[in-house]
Amino acid sequence: MGDFLLERFQRGDRNALSRLLSMASRGESVGRLPDQLPKGAQPSRVVAVTGSGGVGKSTLIGKLLPIIRKENQTLAVLACDPRSPLTGGALLGDRFRMPASPEDDGVFIRSLAAASGQGSVAANLPLMIHLLKAFGFDWVVIETVGAGQGDTGIRDLADVVVLLLQPETGDDLQWEKAGLLEVADIIVVHKADLPGAERTEAQLRDILALSAGKTARVVRASSKSGKGIEELWQAIRTVKNQEFATETQRTQRTQS
Repeated sequence: MGDFLLERFQRGDRNALSRLLSMASRGESVGRLPDQLPKGAQPSRVVAVTGSGGVGKSTLIGKLLPIIRKENQTLAVLACDPRSPLTGGALLGDRFRMPASPEDDGVFIRSLAAASGQGSVAANLPLMIHLLKAFGFDWVVIETVGAGQGDTGIRDLADVVVLLLQPETGDDLQWEKAGLLEVADIIVVHKADLPGAERTEAQLRDILALSAGKTARVVRASSKSGKGIEELWQAIRTVKNQEFATETQRTQRTQS
């Protein structure tokens, strides 16, 4: 990696950011890049949005974008898409569900290919998060492909974990077994305009009441009607910094 590319990155060149993200996603050697990257003017916060396929993660993130930008906060989205069996690239569906003006430098959206069998996120994600934080985004949002047993590792990458469930699907029991209810900071009963949303919320609260340890906040929201989206954003903003992963631990994972 040439010094010129790093200099462009440090000047806020989004093309340089894109090139470095591409290199990181392919696992190419970037030398001592983590040590060379500048620290942002203020700490970035990382939010992971997870849940089963079709629950509406991309749509919900798209609804949060204008709310976040209205507060003059900048954000980058790393959307982990399924990998195309033909090209090996991301299927790019998320870009169409996250409307953002191409002239808005405060929003950056990148689709990443997540290979089957490697979990719900793309490979080499820690370094890509590090790049976006160094670039100075206030928020870094990770959207997983899906979620299931063994995918609680997303906790180590994020300050805030948001789990989306859909009414009347039995997801609450599935995620309880998978451990995701335990690591989630916020649980969203999404598509709350559908029948059974209130009952699903009540069941979730009963499950959480019986669980030991940290209690997640439960929010009902609908991207279709807009109900609960502002409440969800306020819940995300007020989650206290977690102690699951210290900055030192994250740096070690980035460099490994």
